[in-house]
Amino acid sequence: MSSAIEIFDRRAVRRHRDRAARRVGGVAEVLRDAAERLLDRLDDTTQRFTQALDVGGRGMVAPLLRARGIEVVSCDLSPTMAALNGGASVAADEEFLPFAPSSFDLVVASLSLHWVNDLPGALIQLRLALRSGGLLLASVPVLGTLAELRQALTEAEMALTGGVSPRVSPFPDLRDCAALLQRAGFALPVADVEELRLLYAEPLRLLNELRAAGETNALCERDRRVPPRPLFPSALAAMPEADGRVAATLRLACITGWAP
Repeated sequence: MSSAIEIFDRRAVRRHRDRAARRVGGVAEVLRDAAERLLDRLDDTTQRFTQALDVGGRGMVAPLLRARGIEVVSCDLSPTMAALNGGASVAADEEFLPFAPSSFDLVVASLSLHWVNDLPGALIQLRLALRSGGLLLASVPVLGTLAELRQALTEAEMALTGGVSPRVSPFPDLRDCAALLQRAGFALPVADVEELRLLYAEPLRLLNELRAAGETNALCERDRRVPPRPLFPSALAAMPEADGRVAATLRLACITGWAP
């Protein structure tokens, strides 16, 4: 892959997920909520699934699938994170999946594809891993996710240094998600949105939870220097509040597509 189209530092993504594997239980409630909202879509079909691939589920998705009687293989860029799933697991790069064609009848990727450089290519590989008539369920953060944090960091850094460095990932627009599935060869692509509103009595907990989930900055163009000491306290102090607590929004595109 040409470095000209690399947005994310995949080595950094793996390091962040390796570190997060020890702490991800601290954000289990949010990750499980997102996974359950995605898997609720299985109740809208009469098709019975028997073998699923869990992509980057961080130990939350595989147990929910097994509770539905579905056999699961889990994969993650981080071997340590993959091992949390409690069953068959593989350390695998989403951009270079090791699975044979037609291996699964269901693929679930809950909050795991937004650090991929070649998302259309990854979706094509997931389609090929599905049997004919198999289903992809994926959730991806879209525009509006962490908008409060992005704006607060931008304004605080501009005031402190006179410039801005990228600190929150770019997210796709909701309307682009179904088009991505269609481009990757999926039939009947659908994208809708789930919104999670998170409130924090202690603002620093937001940053701690992002770190615990392995969601810290892995942009290739990130500033490698130690940030100014007042940056994060200033930004967190400026974030909007609801009921006396700092508010952060997660807007998740839940996308479904069928292997033709």
